[in-house]
Amino acid sequence: MKETLDTLSLANLQLIQAKKGYRYSLDPVLLARFVRVKPGARVVDLGAGSAILSLLLARLTPAVRVTGVELQAEQAERGRRNIALNKLEERVEIITGDIRRPDSCLPVGGADLVVSNPPYRPSGCGRLAPGAERAGARHELAGGLDEFVAAADWAVKYGGSVAFIYLAERLPALIEGMRGQQIEPKRMRMVHSRPRQSARLVMLEGRKGGRPGLKIEAPLYIYCQDGQGRQYSDEVLRMYDLADEKRAGL
Repeated sequence: MKETLDTLSLANLQLIQAKKGYRYSLDPVLLARFVRVKPGARVVDLGAGSAILSLLLARLTPAVRVTGVELQAEQAERGRRNIALNKLEERVEIITGDIRRPDSCLPVGGADLVVSNPPYRPSGCGRLAPGAERAGARHELAGGLDEFVAAADWAVKYGGSVAFIYLAERLPALIEGMRGQQIEPKRMRMVHSRPRQSARLVMLEGRKGGRPGLKIEAPLYIYCQDGQGRQYSDEVLRMYDLADEKRAGL
C-alpha cells in the first residue's frame, strides 16, 4: 500500500499514513485536548489505528506510558513505525490485539485512563467506505460500542477514567453502555460544526465506580460563523497552537 509522510503541527509529529487507506481526522486532536491526564498515568488507547491519538497523548500530556490496541496488523505496524519515527518507543507501544478479547492483550485494571475513538456506525448502516482500513475505522465490523466499553471496563482500574469521542446521535447508547459497566459519566462536551447547528459529535468522560453527577461543558465549535468558509474557530486553532494563524487549512 502506498503511503505518505505528513507533519502534524500540533506536537510536531511526523506521521506515516496510507495514501488511500484511513487517514487521521480532527477527532483524535479533540479527544487529546479533552482528556485530563495525571502525571505518571498509564493510558490505554482502544482501536489505536496508526497511533495518532497515542502519540498525541504522549507528547501533550504527562502520561508515563500509552498502550494502543489495534486489530488490523497493517495499521498496527504503521503505528509502530510512527512511534519510532517520533522517537517515542520508551513511552508508547502498539499491541496487535482484538478489543473483543481484552484479556488476550491487556492486564485487567492496569490503566489509569482508557481512551477511544471507535467506529461510529453499525455494520449495516450506510455505505461502507472503500478499503478495509477505512471501512473498519468507520463501521463496527470488528466490535461495536458495547465491546469497546466492555474492553475499557476491563482495562481501567477502579476509580480510573474512560473517555470516548462518538456520534452525538448515539449518546444514549454510550451512556447506557458505560453505566452498564459501572462507569459513571462525569464530564461531557458536545461538538458542533458551527454555531446554531446541531451537535455532530460528543466527548464523554466517565469514572469507574464514580458517583452520579455529570458536568456539561460549553459546546465546542469546529468552524467559524456561517459565511466565513471552512475557517477553523479560534478554539480549534488554539488546540493546534495556531491561534494567531487565521487560516482554513492546518
